[in-house]
Amino acid sequence: MIRNSFLIFFLCFSLFASSQTKVGTIDADYILNQMPEMNQVKGGLEDYNKELQGNLDQTIKQYDTLVKDYQLKNKDFNEEERQSKEGEIIELENQIKGFRQRAQVMMQMRRNELTKPLYQKIDAAMKEVIHEENFTQIFHAGGNSLAFSAEKYDITKKVMRKLGLKIPEEIPSEE
Repeated sequence: MIRNSFLIFFLCFSLFASSQTKVGTIDADYILNQMPEMNQVKGGLEDYNKELQGNLDQTIKQYDTLVKDYQLKNKDFNEEERQSKEGEIIELENQIKGFRQRAQVMMQMRRNELTKPLYQKIDAAMKEVIHEENFTQIFHAGGNSLAFSAEKYDITKKVMRKLGLKIPEEIPSEE
């Protein structure tokens, strides 16, 4: 009898608790890509990439000059000079390799820096929608993190309207 009472209590409590939850989804990356400010972000990233590429090109030219000089004068160097020049060449090779690896991280950091204010705008609009429609949880729908969500709980378009963004026409799915 007590076990049945607990079971009934637990079921009632579960129903009550689940009725209080309103879950929605948002694709913030989709919204971000629809924002006109993304053109400025893309331009800023292109400029930064050119700057990084210019620095890399300068180091590569320095490396090429050093290698050509070494090849031309190698026979005239004594052992100590040869080791010194080879050390310089190896050091520049390592700098170039390291720079190429760091450049990707630097580009991602710059992208994050440039998109942060846009994500803040999306977040503010999302919070308005959450407050207006009493959502208790919002999941990010982009990427592979969400298996399924009914479209009626997707707040992406509502947030886009709050931001004053044009919502592209949907392409009909082929079924």
